[in-house]
Amino acid sequence: MPLSLASPVHSELVIKKSRFIGCVQAVADRAEAQQVVARLWAEHPTATHVCWALLAGGQSAAVDDGEPSGTAGRPMLEVLRRQDLEGVLATVVRYFGGVQLGAGGLVRAYTDCVAQALLKAEKVPITRHCTASCRVPYALEGLLRRELDAHGAQLLDVAHGDEVNVTFSLPDSALAPLQTRLNDAAHGRIAWTTEEAHGEP
Repeated sequence: MPLSLASPVHSELVIKKSRFIGCVQAVADRAEAQQVVARLWAEHPTATHVCWALLAGGQSAAVDDGEPSGTAGRPMLEVLRRQDLEGVLATVVRYFGGVQLGAGGLVRAYTDCVAQALLKAEKVPITRHCTASCRVPYALEGLLRRELDAHGAQLLDVAHGDEVNVTFSLPDSALAPLQTRLNDAAHGRIAWTTEEAHGEP
């Protein structure tokens, strides 16, 4: 099961006078990751590099930000991959201390900075949710609302027409038991539509 992070966690290393300030945090997508990086530049205007790695499905990224190619972003991304994380951004701000670290030294520094932050991070499972809709006679609205509540569903929309149209979100694993329970109780008088699935911690 993929994991996300409960809250941002920081780390700091000093290697041969270079200062590496790391952070790992949950983000929704690449746009949010780029906003975080822009804020880091605003907070650290004299930094030499702000390298980052994002693990977020088709929006993943590895950015060396001027470090030799493959010495920062990609190693940071590999650390995230090994932890089975999803929707997580790793950033490392570097202040150059005047001593060259070499390619191997840079890879170790960026890897260690992210790994140390992850050691302290609280990892939380990402639960897949789905959105579903159903149509019920007015007489069954009370029953439907009670069952939605009992199965941990979040009510998104209710429309009253000839019948009651209800849209809700709930964990994937809860949908089938909810449908079975309601179909039995309503004797087949419920019309279902299942929509998209999405993940959230």
